[in-house]
Parts: sequence; structure tokens; C-alpha cells
Amino acid sequence: MRFHDTLVPSETSGAESLHRCLANSHTARLSPRLADTNWEQTIRDEVACRRLERDFVERERSAVAAEVRRVPTDADAFVAWFEGLKVDGPGQGDALFPWLAEQASYEQMCWFLRQEMAGEAGFDDLLALTSLKMPNRPKLEMACNYWDEMGQGHEGGMHGPLLAALGAVLPDSDAAPVWETLALGNLMVALASSRSYAYQSIGALGVIELTAPGRAELVNAGLKRLHFDGVARRYYALHATLDVRHSQTWNREVLAPLVKAEPRVAPLLAEGALMRLRAGARCFERYRAELMPPDSGLWRVPAPPAAGEQPR
Repeated sequence: MRFHDTLVPSETSGAESLHRCLANSHTARLSPRLADTNWEQTIRDEVACRRLERDFVERERSAVAAEVRRVPTDADAFVAWFEGLKVDGPGQGDALFPWLAEQASYEQMCWFLRQEMAGEAGFDDLLALTSLKMPNRPKLEMACNYWDEMGQGHEGGMHGPLLAALGAVLPDSDAAPVWETLALGNLMVALASSRSYAYQSIGALGVIELTAPGRAELVNAGLKRLHFDGVARRYYALHATLDVRHSQTWNREVLAPLVKAEPRVAPLLAEGALMRLRAGARCFERYRAELMPPDSGLWRVPAPPAAGEQPR
């Protein structure tokens, strides 16, 4: 079957088909290639998927619209609101992560890690796409962040390969990633690769830096408990500490200057942050349902509705 034969999901396949379609499209569209002998069909395929992608993002924007209307547009007040998402944003304090640190089995941890890797869109590439034509001060901070992602010029310190090194020690599995995982990656690529969502991408990237360290610390604790060696754990150990500094400088050098220069970007930055947190919370709920015993009560923690559904 050709790729373009699977572009439009059937009415009954829903989110599963949509996000597998978008994930395939993103891989094809963003990967380098030597030539394209059927470029007209490639363009038609891309346009069809970009329409589906935009519909998906607009549904996600609608789901957070009520909260976005309450976001302050003063720079200092906005940064304070943004930093508050670390405590009260969607998915924060989820029971999944203490459980991974303290109770998950080796097999359960491996399943979780495979999901994490399947949803990883490449923070370095997302940064590079998002930084195009941005004002100097925010762009310089994005460049500093990108340099850290690149291991400050050393291949052994590049963050993407560090995650791949962890994946390399996991046992083989034919299990496909759940659609919530794909939706998370699809959202990040959609925001970063469209200039009409560039500010949303900045908000989404910033909220990752803000909220990831606590979760990374707990995952690293679980890996250590399960006797993963230091090389395999390095990705999570690094993000448990480095992202704290990244978040502080991102808020000061990216968010505050952008909002101060143009207050109208504040709601767009907020949209990206809330959409990203909401997508993460959807994943956490699904992971709990897959991994935790039904009688534990942990899987019942409320999370946002599925992509495209109205909030409950």
C-alpha cells in the first residue's frame, strides 16, 4: 500500500488512525531525501495531511480557549502565571511518576520508556524550527539551549543519542505506541513546523523545560532501582537538573521579552503551554490504565479528553 492511500482516516478509526497518519507524514516530510521522483503526489499528500494536522491543532486550541482568556498580558504577570503551571497545570503531580520510581517492574518500566521514545519529536529539531526569524534576544537563548541539546559540540553529549542509548538496552518489542503518545509528538511537530503556530511552539517548549525535571528525577530513581546502569540513565539524570536552568533562562530571555514587546503574543504562548500539558496528561492517563492494577485507584486521576473531544 502506498503512503498516500492511507492519508484520510476512516470514520470509525478515529484518533488512532489520525495520529498514525500524521506521524507517518511528519517522518516523510521532515526527513532528508536524495530525490523525489513523484514530487507532485508528495505535495498532494502533504497538503492532505496538513489539513488534518491543522484541524487537530485547532481542536486543541478550542479546548484551552476558556483558560487562555484569563491569561495576563503584562510581561511580569504572564511569567508568574506561566511558572504557576509547574504546580497547577494539567498533568502535574500525576501518580504515575512516583509509582514508576517506587513500584514499577522492569517490564512495566520498559513499556513506559518505549512510549516516551515514540513520542519524542526531537527537542533540538523543534528548537531549530521554532527559532526561525525570531527577535535577537529570544533567538540567542534558543541557540544556547540548542547548543546544550547538541552536547555543546560533543557527539557523546548530544541529548538525542543519549535517549537512543537508553533505548538500545531495552528488550526488543513489536508493540506499537499508543495513539496518545503519537498525538503528543504530532502536536509538537505541528506547532514547530508552522509559522502561524510559532508562538504556541515557544510556549510548548518552555513548559517542557518548566515541568520535566521533577518527572525526570522520578524516572531516573526508578531506573536506578531497577539496576539500569549510569550510561543508560544519563538522559533522565541530565534532564532532572539541566532543565531547571533552561526553564529559568527561557522565562527571562524568551517569554518576558516577547510579551513586553508585543502583549498580544501572551495568549498564544499560553495556548502552546496548555496544549502541551494537556497532551502530556492524556498520555499519563493512558499509561496508568495500561500499567497499573485497576483496583489501585491511581488510574482514575482525571485527565483531559481525547484529542478533538470536548472537555468533560
